[in-house]
Amino acid sequence: MAVDPSPLPRTRVVLADATARRDPADRTRTDLTEQTPVGEALVKGLVRAQLALALRLAAVVVAGLGTLPLLFAVAPAVGRFRVLGVPLPWLLLGFLSFPFLVGVGAAYVHWAERNEQDFTALIRRPDR
Repeated sequence: MAVDPSPLPRTRVVLADATARRDPADRTRTDLTEQTPVGEALVKGLVRAQLALALRLAAVVVAGLGTLPLLFAVAPAVGRFRVLGVPLPWLLLGFLSFPFLVGVGAAYVHWAERNEQDFTALIRRPDR
């Protein structure tokens, strides 16, 4: 077995050079993956935004569906009203509540995904 007599040229590795070439957005990603205080603050902001969205839409559901029984109790004539032979309370609470809940659920998914896209855009945005 023969040994190559020409040595390989040495390569100098300097940490400062490696960090200077790094993308500025990498700093934010590093904060997230290493769970630094900055990364924790970013994640808490996302969680807070998602919680606020959920609470707002829960209030819409409570206001939309929760007030109907109160309306029927306060105004019994409205509760006795019939549409095509079906009592209005049955129609509103039994049939129309489901499309309302599906619509609120679809709105939640849409806005929650938008929050996540905004968060991702914030992470990928270079520092200024």
